[in-house]
Amino acid sequence: MRVKFHQNLDGLKERLLVMAGLAEQAIQRATEAYRTRDFSLADLVFQSEPAINRMEREIDELAYELLATEQPMAIDLRFILAVIRINADVERVGDQAVNIAARAVEMGAHANPDLPVDIPKLASLAQAMVRKSLQSFIEADAEMARSVLTMDDEVDAMNKAAYGALTEIITRQPELTPQALNVLIIARNLERVGDHATNIAEDVIFWVQGSDVRHSSMD
Repeated sequence: MRVKFHQNLDGLKERLLVMAGLAEQAIQRATEAYRTRDFSLADLVFQSEPAINRMEREIDELAYELLATEQPMAIDLRFILAVIRINADVERVGDQAVNIAARAVEMGAHANPDLPVDIPKLASLAQAMVRKSLQSFIEADAEMARSVLTMDDEVDAMNKAAYGALTEIITRQPELTPQALNVLIIARNLERVGDHATNIAEDVIFWVQGSDVRHSSMD
């Protein structure tokens, strides 16, 4: 009976990783659509959203069924609870990708001024956080997950710098307001991707070590 239960846990993990792969690909495509103005990539992001949403519901249903029928304890219980929370964060990473893709498409309708915000670098940092948080989940590595938490400071700092630079442009060059606002929102979406990666890392720590590090300092 427990063999079947642990097979179901493995299946739950595999489904979540497939969904995470779709969300990670969506972020990559959305930021590439912004960088290259290749809006066929944005279309692929929009098309992937229903599949991500459907997988989120399926994973939740399976997790709740295991909780109800197997009454797991200790690390198995923490694993299922962590999966439910990670599942929600992965779906929201997909939502952020859709938002970025939509802004990239909207920017294509306007001139393309040279704004002083390095969106590709910010995107690269946010994607690195997502990849590392998911790798820590794959390897059940709490120390790797803790290293993700320290990466969030750089993403937050870049987003804050983008806000300062873009609000100054809006003040001095109001004709650039539409494009500056789009870049501001994209930067904010990427900062949120970093937040979701942080949440995933915190859930891995909870699963592996039983420590709830949400809303706490690193020391």
